[in-house]
Amino acid sequence: MSKEAVDTAAVDASRNDAAQAPADAGDAGYSKDLKARHVNMIAIGGAIGTGLFLGAGGRLNSAGPALALAYLVCGIFAFFVVRALGEMVLYRPSSGSFVSYAREFLGEKGAFFAGWMYFLNWSTTCIADITAIALYTHYWSFFTDIPQWVLALIALAVVLSVNLISVKYFGEMEFWFAIIKVAALTAFMIIGIYLLASQHKVGGETPGLNMITDHGGFLPNGMMPVVIVMQGVVFAYASLELVGVAAGETKDPQKVVPRAVNSIMWRVGLFYVGSVVLLALLLPGSLYSADQSPFVTVLSKIGVPAAGDVMNFVVLTAAMSSLNSGLYSTGRILRSMAMSGSAPKFTAKMNRSQVPYGGILLTASIGVLGVGLNRIVPDQAFEIVLNVASLGIIGTWITIMVCHLAFVRSAKRGEITRPKFRLPGSGVTEYVTIAFLLAVLCLMWKDAEVGRKTLFLIPIVGAALVIGWFGVRRRVEREAQGLTVPQESKDQ
Repeated sequence: MSKEAVDTAAVDASRNDAAQAPADAGDAGYSKDLKARHVNMIAIGGAIGTGLFLGAGGRLNSAGPALALAYLVCGIFAFFVVRALGEMVLYRPSSGSFVSYAREFLGEKGAFFAGWMYFLNWSTTCIADITAIALYTHYWSFFTDIPQWVLALIALAVVLSVNLISVKYFGEMEFWFAIIKVAALTAFMIIGIYLLASQHKVGGETPGLNMITDHGGFLPNGMMPVVIVMQGVVFAYASLELVGVAAGETKDPQKVVPRAVNSIMWRVGLFYVGSVVLLALLLPGSLYSADQSPFVTVLSKIGVPAAGDVMNFVVLTAAMSSLNSGLYSTGRILRSMAMSGSAPKFTAKMNRSQVPYGGILLTASIGVLGVGLNRIVPDQAFEIVLNVASLGIIGTWITIMVCHLAFVRSAKRGEITRPKFRLPGSGVTEYVTIAFLLAVLCLMWKDAEVGRKTLFLIPIVGAALVIGWFGVRRRVEREAQGLTVPQESKDQ
């Protein structure tokens, strides 16, 4: 997107009549300390994580080079979701993000569903992250004697402390986490392109198209493995929506958000699709495994010293980044919900640094349960929570697209003015994206080991949401009527 287009979007957004965009009580009290570089790197960090650094190895082994196509397709739909969210952000920036928009366009039930599905995603992802951090830390012999649950608890305590200090510290941490990930990927791609161009042997194999044609072709194991990995690929893009939450704490979202959102597409193409294609050209897919980063596999086969140590540090950074983002975003989302009565009142509280510590502590408390899970079933903790998290992110993304449909309809009725920064093909794109996400859910049935077990959780999650709604609806009605005053934000 050109600078002129971005500036036009900014001017258009600033002309919107403020009266037509109802304020979210949960937006009051925040500092605007996130800078453009923070938001840009948050967008990058959301697009690059353990789903690529670690998960691509096992997926390459099962799906082969066609994994690049899976990343591309899922990346396009992830971009549609974030672009739809970005349009609503320019209409009205809010730290409550899609929960705030769901409240406006779908009602309190929609906001309740969106918020708690997002909390389900990140609270369980928090457990997955601290589990991953503990596992990655055990890679170094110095830490092998320390119990996995202790390392998980230390990781949670460190990232929680940073999040509670101030949003500026969160932004700085996420900025440098993203720098490390981008630098590592860029360095690997430079090395990989050199190996490819010079025909330097990798583990005794000459890189090139022959790595694909001589080892089963584009679909070495058929189409079904590609379908099965879709669930994991969608999860790899989870946290892209974090841009919408961060927009509520930046001073100039009208300029920052369009640039950050539009850059996601080329980042997906370069880092995900590009790196998977490169990996497929360097080694046969059968030589990659779920137990090792595919980048470590390549570097170790060409004798790069300490390749495992370097990439393990990068993967550890990616997990820390995800944990950092989860605590940040759920704190803001829960505060928006608490101010309307659909979350516990203490999650509306803010400290002197204008950080919603109540919501952050609630998410961290679920992480503490994960510490216990790491003590009881350390070998299964990661897989158990990952299944639940995948339901949360798919539910959240579907809610964003449904919310955008209602947003567009409201604009057509003349009730609001849409910014010029819009979702391409609006009116069709939302339905296609929703259909794709529902298809991913349905196709999980083909995966008897993991996906099918995940689907069995849907009635349980649905029942919990229904029970939860009936438990809070009277309080929500009272808050909407102004009969009670929600717990205010700052503790003196």
